[in-house]
Amino acid sequence: MASLYLHVPFCPTLCPYCDFHVVRRGPGWVEAYLKRLKEEAQRLYEIHPEPLKTLYLGGGTPSFLRDRELIALFQALPWRLEADAEVTLEANPGTLNRERMALLKDLGVNRLSLGVQSFQEAVLRFLGRAHGRRGALKAVEMALEGGFRVSLDLILGLPMQEVEKDLKEAASLGVGHVSAYTLQVEKGTPFALSGLKEDPEREAWAMGKAEEILEGAGLVRYEISNFARPGEEARHNLAYWRNGFWLALGPSAAGQYPGTGPVYAFRRTNPPLPRWLLGEPPQEEAISPLEHAKESLMLGLRLKEGVDVEAVERRTGLSLWPSLKPAAISLAEAGFLEVEGLRLKPTRRAFPLLHPVVLKLWEALEG
Repeated sequence: MASLYLHVPFCPTLCPYCDFHVVRRGPGWVEAYLKRLKEEAQRLYEIHPEPLKTLYLGGGTPSFLRDRELIALFQALPWRLEADAEVTLEANPGTLNRERMALLKDLGVNRLSLGVQSFQEAVLRFLGRAHGRRGALKAVEMALEGGFRVSLDLILGLPMQEVEKDLKEAASLGVGHVSAYTLQVEKGTPFALSGLKEDPEREAWAMGKAEEILEGAGLVRYEISNFARPGEEARHNLAYWRNGFWLALGPSAAGQYPGTGPVYAFRRTNPPLPRWLLGEPPQEEAISPLEHAKESLMLGLRLKEGVDVEAVERRTGLSLWPSLKPAAISLAEAGFLEVEGLRLKPTRRAFPLLHPVVLKLWEALEG
């Protein structure tokens, strides 16, 4: 257990597309959150005291916390970090300045995930972002000057967006990582209630442009929505995509823990903030070896490196390849997979059609 996700739910604004667990600051809420977090961290540390290789502070907007609150947040974590640990903090451009950058550096943060989303004023207004183009560019400049590894988040395929312009701007800034997503209109969000519809055709075109422009600038598409220069991949997120184990703290945070006997893993998801503050325990889901194998295929095929079926067989004790082989060969002949020994790798053609590819492999396992 060498990775930890910590959820900070507080946000300065509630964006109309967001369906994450986020709240505005309320009287005494941050203080209560920090107190409860320290208690939860200590209990988890007593069970899993191993040093951390990755720590990810997500949200919400962790950088929205005040200086003393950020210090208390890090002081609440009893784990030791390995010498080369990746410590990532999600940040919105409007919450950063040079003094804040220096504090984050002192606290051990070495990677910033900046929620830029776009460099175009009309798009930023449409998305309800609190920053403008100049603020986004300034945040990137300060982060790079501060010596952080920097990842940018972009949302692509929006109606009024000049997609190529946003991509070329991101590619020109010298960052090591770009996460490029299309807009998901999630149920219950203001965008969904307004009747906004997704445009799959434009979104597919936009992701194709992302691959063309970002890879042309040296940012390799190593995951379906993520591009990085060599060595700049998000190590924490790779723990998810490789379907490993990780710890989780905070309201609505979900972790995956080793199972026992017939259970390969337990997924534990904390309740939302009000119930979490009252000490309500997480919901627990048991993951069987077969379920783990299916999830490993689904997640692993998001990666350019693909999934090592032999490694999944070793982890689960299941014989998977005899069932998978005919379907894998058929998908390879159709141009969706590369089969290298017992490793399945997605082709470029597979990325926009990954769901049906995974379903065919799942059907083979269930057959």
